[in-house]
Amino acid sequence: MRKCEDTYRHKGLRKKLVDHLKGKGITDETVLDAIDRVPRHFFLDTALDDIAYEDRAFSIEAEQTISQPYTVAFQTQLLKIKPNDKVMEVGTGSMYQATVLAAMGAKVVTIERQKKLYDKTKKYLLTKEYPPSKLRFFFGDGFEGLPTYAPFDKIIITCGAPFVPPKLIEQLKPGGILVIPLAEDEHHKMIRITKLGDGSCEEEVFSDFSFVPMLPGTN
Repeated sequence: MRKCEDTYRHKGLRKKLVDHLKGKGITDETVLDAIDRVPRHFFLDTALDDIAYEDRAFSIEAEQTISQPYTVAFQTQLLKIKPNDKVMEVGTGSMYQATVLAAMGAKVVTIERQKKLYDKTKKYLLTKEYPPSKLRFFFGDGFEGLPTYAPFDKIIITCGAPFVPPKLIEQLKPGGILVIPLAEDEHHKMIRITKLGDGSCEEEVFSDFSFVPMLPGTN
């Protein structure tokens, strides 16, 4: 486990990252504040400390990635997070996205299909700030979601899905929002789905992004 050192230098680099994200069109101040407060370098190998706050993705274990900060900010902004929102994340990965959501005051459950990555959640460095009452980790199939903890106000999928999983729509509250990157050729279209009161869904389509694929089952 790496040492928990968040220096003035790290904080300064986060300030620059926040300014960069503002320049790219991120306007939600609660998203920007969370990214300013969450130490992204905690979620990367110590060898990457000098570049941890560049706006780029990095490879992590199990052939997965930690998304670039702009992607994290963009998806999070689409969710319209409110304090105490009950949020499910599909694709825990590095744990960074889930921590950003928890830093915004959401109550987060996150599911990971890769056992190697899930096992790392047991060494989560920010348990004091985000205890299980605020952030809980689960091992399982993201296509199945977490029906025991449903319904959710918001659902975020952090891998490229081949289709919208129907079980996740079922686990979304009326009025709730699901943000999902949907496969289209070599890229993914970011989609925001709002579940209406009658159970139907309204879709909005946003920019192209690149994600690792969402796969069924566990590994």
